[in-house]
Amino acid sequence: MSYEILIPAVIKAFGGLGLFLLGMIVMTEGLRSLAGDMIKNALMRFTKSPYSGALTGTISTILLQSSSATTVMAVGFVGAGLMSFPQALGIIFGANIGSTATGWLVALFGLKFSLSSAAMPLIFLGVIGKLFFKGKAASFGYAIAGFGLIFVGIASLQEGMAHFEGIINPEHLPSGSWTGSIKLVLLGIAATLITQASSAGVAATLTALYLHTINFEQAAALVIGMDVGTTVTAALASIGGSASVRQTGLSHVVYNCLTAIMALCLIAPYVFFLETINPSFLDMHAEIALVAFHTFFNTLGVLLILPFAKQFAALMEKIVKSEEPPLTRRLDKQLLKEPSLALEVARISIEREFVALLKHINFILGDFACGKRTDLTSLQLSLDETQDYVDSIKIQPKEVHEWQRMVFLAHLLDHLQRLHERCDEDAKRAHYAASSMNLQEERNGFCAKNEKIIEAITSKNFSLATKYAKESNEVINNAIEPFREFIAAKIAEDKITIPEGNQHREAIKWLSRVSTHIWRIAYYLERTVMETVN
Repeated sequence: MSYEILIPAVIKAFGGLGLFLLGMIVMTEGLRSLAGDMIKNALMRFTKSPYSGALTGTISTILLQSSSATTVMAVGFVGAGLMSFPQALGIIFGANIGSTATGWLVALFGLKFSLSSAAMPLIFLGVIGKLFFKGKAASFGYAIAGFGLIFVGIASLQEGMAHFEGIINPEHLPSGSWTGSIKLVLLGIAATLITQASSAGVAATLTALYLHTINFEQAAALVIGMDVGTTVTAALASIGGSASVRQTGLSHVVYNCLTAIMALCLIAPYVFFLETINPSFLDMHAEIALVAFHTFFNTLGVLLILPFAKQFAALMEKIVKSEEPPLTRRLDKQLLKEPSLALEVARISIEREFVALLKHINFILGDFACGKRTDLTSLQLSLDETQDYVDSIKIQPKEVHEWQRMVFLAHLLDHLQRLHERCDEDAKRAHYAASSMNLQEERNGFCAKNEKIIEAITSKNFSLATKYAKESNEVINNAIEPFREFIAAKIAEDKITIPEGNQHREAIKWLSRVSTHIWRIAYYLERTVMETVN
């Protein structure tokens, strides 16, 4: 082939690959805008175990056409404490199955049928929707335009690669030996790293297989490598992240490497099986056989690992140990890209800081059974870190629910800071409240309510926590005037001195202020959770 033909063919092939990638990016962005929140809520709602996580991960990846988007959400859920690490692993495993859907799209429609002409009106209609409409209609238009670009890209890729038929053939690539297969796997990994999308590599591999530029065994090894290649990006992205993010990145790498080894061992039996049931199938429908193999080994890998998801998660947690401070370990800066998840991890940290303060208050009031002394200096650092994290979350006022959650978090942090000050700076008043025999009934009732608030928060019953906090505040406030009159009478009877009487008054005033902050924190915590659900 002359250079006059070769160079345009190469340009057309790479241009087609670029159009395919652009179409995937545009379609994914449109689908995420269109159904991102719905899928996010569905993942949280239906993921109760690694098995249900695998199913929801598969479906969400098919709908979003992006395993990366599904994986990022799963990492965010773990960081926010919305699901356990083993449950999130199910989502990640399922995303591998869902990622094979693109291959089916290319094999069934992109190669067999010339859809580039039909795709042009789709692109036009999609752009019109994006330019002249807003909200869901604009997102739908963006997704449609991306969908059309995918088929235009496949057509250009196919047309460009057609010129290489007979010039590049299976003999030019490593053979089906173990050494050759490993070389092809490495080539597949490199292709994914270059394109930053395994779907593009799979599309190019399917096109080459369809044009007989490579054989089935070579194509299978390339696709296996591309599966492994997707984990490299996730692993690099996890560097510097929280422990849960690094655990997820490592899990993805280890799992896909194990699946790749299994898949390499399955190539020969798979080919033997196809040739036994239908000797001509590989020659006539090699691209269908390849995407079926891609789905088969990913599905088999998930089915084999799911029964051991908890043990696998425990191993990853043992390898990547969490060293972050316990109260703020979930404040992962990478989640700032997803404001709704960032708001949730901030709320979780505030919840933990609130419980720590409640236990400290009970401890300094003499309730050593439920109470626990907290290092107030460390707690102040945690509160300041949470405040800085919340300040870093970028929310637009038009995003009503997220904006309202941000406002509630601001109220929460304000009351928490003031409650911390009551415990730190008003130590003498707390001591009087703890030691005063005249306040024994109020103090004991106050500590008992705090214990119930902690139990309600731990069980995620925030409305009950607010109820207990409000009742406690009302009891303390209703006791203030009778207690002051009681103290005045004791002073008049010379049973206590005026300074002692003032100490008792300051003690109940301290209880009143502390109980008010606790009530307001419980109230705003409940409102934040309600806004999250809405």
